[in-house]
Amino acid sequence: MLKKYQRFFNLIMFALDGLVLTVSYFAAYLFKWGFYPISQMDWLYLKAPLWMIPLVLIVYFFMEVYSPMRSRMLRKEMLLIIRAHAIGMILIYGLLYLTKMYIYSRIVLFTFGVVSLVLILLERFMMRRMLRYLRSIGYNQKHLLIVGAGTVGVEFAQRALSHKEFGYNVLGFLDDDRDKKGSEVLNRKVLGDCSLLPELLASKGVDEVIVALPLSAYDKYHGIVDECEKAGVRVRIIPDYFDYLPGRPKVEEFDEIPLLNIRHVPLDDPFNRFVKRLFDILVSLTAIILTLPLMVIITAGVKLTSRGPVLFKQERVGLNNRPFNMYKFRSMRVAGDNSSDTKWTTADDPRKTWFGTFIRKTSLDELPQFFNVLLGDMSVVGPRPERPFFVEQFREKIPKYMVKHQVKPGITGWAQVNGWRGDTSIEKRIECDIYYIENWDLLFDIKIMLLTVVKGLINRNAY
Repeated sequence: MLKKYQRFFNLIMFALDGLVLTVSYFAAYLFKWGFYPISQMDWLYLKAPLWMIPLVLIVYFFMEVYSPMRSRMLRKEMLLIIRAHAIGMILIYGLLYLTKMYIYSRIVLFTFGVVSLVLILLERFMMRRMLRYLRSIGYNQKHLLIVGAGTVGVEFAQRALSHKEFGYNVLGFLDDDRDKKGSEVLNRKVLGDCSLLPELLASKGVDEVIVALPLSAYDKYHGIVDECEKAGVRVRIIPDYFDYLPGRPKVEEFDEIPLLNIRHVPLDDPFNRFVKRLFDILVSLTAIILTLPLMVIITAGVKLTSRGPVLFKQERVGLNNRPFNMYKFRSMRVAGDNSSDTKWTTADDPRKTWFGTFIRKTSLDELPQFFNVLLGDMSVVGPRPERPFFVEQFREKIPKYMVKHQVKPGITGWAQVNGWRGDTSIEKRIECDIYYIENWDLLFDIKIMLLTVVKGLINRNAY
């Protein structure tokens, strides 16, 4: 029922993208050359969109920019478009280089690439807002039939119905439990047993079937999938054991054998690691250059208020449980023992200097960690690293604590911008860290950095 509308919508999006690309190209041309009589060179510019724009649209198509994004986060959709657009522009530049068409202005091509990307992102944002509004008032609905009225099926239905902006309508349930037949779950009827599936697929206008059966009903899966494929209806399966999985699972493949990776970590991908590392280097270099005068002032403040070195070096646990030395501006008097490695700093800690209290509260003591980022021990954004002594304690007491070490530690992180920093709940901090690890992308890093600035660097929980 919805598939014909999806195709129509995809054609509209395809046409809109083509229009945006065309407008952007000629805007870039006019920005560079203005309104002048058309010369022979201008004809080359005017004919260029005939191959450049179809090329970009083809890249969009093959990179699944036109796949359904009903329940996909805005950040993920934007990132997918940015990647596809970048590849499209790289292909254009590459073809011009290989064919030695050096006549095209780099300013025109660069302006075209930037302007078209901004306008397409804006177009998608507006389209998403419009569609979500229409879905919230009952239009553009996707009709679901849930096979299995147990705990898993009911939880899925509850979540689907609670997000009206996604436009999911649960038609009802099928379940072989005779006691459930005719009953209602979340105001949706249990229509009958699984044998009714072919009849319902033919008469109910089902767009998608969600299979939420227990493992004990494994023998029924094959028949359900066959019936859905005969009817041309998409089918998705919720594994009965998903409650026991510690993370966001991802299906991978080994020599055509499917493997379920129980925790999907985007930074396991070499390309993602490269992008994040490049981003870290650019941000840390910029931060060091901009804060260099401030660091000189802090250096003087540390020296004038207490004896000892300017920097404080402490061992922390980083990526893959490997120790590294993390640097801070020294905020305490030099101790004659290693008590700082095994003790928390308290509000009235006598070891602190008055200047040290100030730079701790304002997070200025952490500026040297940008050098840790350049060295590769840390990232600008990531879970905060901890001392080995406390890591050994928390690994036994806090569930999933060691998962945070699957990525590089950061100067700031998702836990910190949500208020879980300093003397706060370790459990909540780990929940945020794991969410970050499983949902990383470059835009998420940028969001966390902006939130760090917007919410302020002053930490009321820092002692």
